[in-house]
Amino acid sequence: MNIDVLTLFPAMFAGPLDESIIKRARKNGLLELKVHDLRDWTHDRHRTVDDRPFGGGPGMLMKPEPIFEAVEALRREKTKVVLLSPGGRKFSQPIARELAAERDLLLVTGHYEGFDERIRLGLADDELSIGDYVLTNGALPAMVVIDAVTRLLPGVLGDDKSSSDESFSHGLLEYPQYTRPAEFRGMKAPEVLVSGNHAQIEKWRREHARLRTKERRPDLLK
Repeated sequence: MNIDVLTLFPAMFAGPLDESIIKRARKNGLLELKVHDLRDWTHDRHRTVDDRPFGGGPGMLMKPEPIFEAVEALRREKTKVVLLSPGGRKFSQPIARELAAERDLLLVTGHYEGFDERIRLGLADDELSIGDYVLTNGALPAMVVIDAVTRLLPGVLGDDKSSSDESFSHGLLEYPQYTRPAEFRGMKAPEVLVSGNHAQIEKWRREHARLRTKERRPDLLK
């Protein structure tokens, strides 16, 4: 998969995307990731990317000219252009799976008071938010999307079953898990999990995944 990121803060991506699973995916050629500075597509000496909104109001808006030029320069034949902003649909595991099926993604990160509406109308294939809160800019949401999508790519986790049996994969939270020792400070792992009876273990896991979801995230059961 190819992922391009368009941002005002490319230095923010150094570190988080150079470690762990994403680092291995890049090293193994499963992910081609490039981060681009939006200011490279400006043409004035101040490298201006924002301006005051028509009609007045606080803050500044991201101008259409540099973003249009950047997207048109970076977009491949089948690139999906995704804006990161609070007004987008809420990012979820099913959406991560949608994006993981794409070949080329271009993530455009917001800043200031957001985007000139013509950027949404003229460029965006999708618009995503990672939650109902406001961040300083879209760099962190872009990293979240990259992480969630990358781990779903074939071969990234080593065992592709790892991503199919975890929280949200089946619309439920993951069941409780235990490891050795079987007893720790008076707390014991459920006997069924150490019994070796795989049918009973699977039944226990299904039941407790649903129970945990009902207790903590009943909205998922709707």
